[in-house]
Parts: sequence; structure tokens; C-alpha cells
Amino acid sequence: MNTKAENEATAIDAAKLAVAIAVVIGSIVGYYYYADYSSLLRTIGLLVGFAAAVVIGMQSVQGRELWRFIQASRVEMRKVVWPTREEAIQTTVAVLLFALIMGVFFWLLDLFLLWGTRMITAGGG
Repeated sequence: MNTKAENEATAIDAAKLAVAIAVVIGSIVGYYYYADYSSLLRTIGLLVGFAAAVVIGMQSVQGRELWRFIQASRVEMRKVVWPTREEAIQTTVAVLLFALIMGVFFWLLDLFLLWGTRMITAGGG
């Protein structure tokens, strides 16, 4: 089978996505329409509606492409070399220290510029 034909969205795929969106909207409307029922039942109905919308949406070309993207992302996440606890702590301390130093620097710069502006405009007394 031609892979290009498999990856092209058709009117049926658009209809599947429209139905999925309609199911989500219907679930939300149903949640508020049946306000006199138990909150637990309404929440379960909402979650079931969202799950049905996901299942319907995943049947489209866009849904399958999204699933392939998620799988590829999981593979890439496994390739990431995460820092050790010590490296994370050292980096965090370095960032916080740098932010503190820069905060003090800009505070002193602001005081100096305020003093200079008051002297120029004779607002310093």
C-alpha cells in the first residue's frame, strides 16, 4: 500500500475529528445539564466522554501521527542523560547565587541612578 496515501488526511478523518470534538462538547454540556445528579456520576460521564473522544480521534491520520510522535518522544526521553542529584544541587545553588549577586548589583545601580537624578534635578534637598 502507498504510504503517502496512508498519511493524507481525508474527509473521513476530518469527520472523525469533528465527531471527537462533538463528543467532548457533548460531555461538557451533559456535565452541566445534569447538575442535579451526583457530582461523581457527572465526573465519570465526563471522563468517559473524553476517553471516547480520544479513541475516536486516534482513529484518524492525525491521531496516528500524534501517537507516533508520542512514541518517538518516549524513545528520545530514554536517551537523555539526566544530571545526578549532586549536579542538580550544584547547578541550583550556582543559579540562586548568581541571581542574588545580580539582584544586589541592580539594586545598587538603581540607588546610584536615583541619587544622580536627584542631584541633576535639584530634588535632593
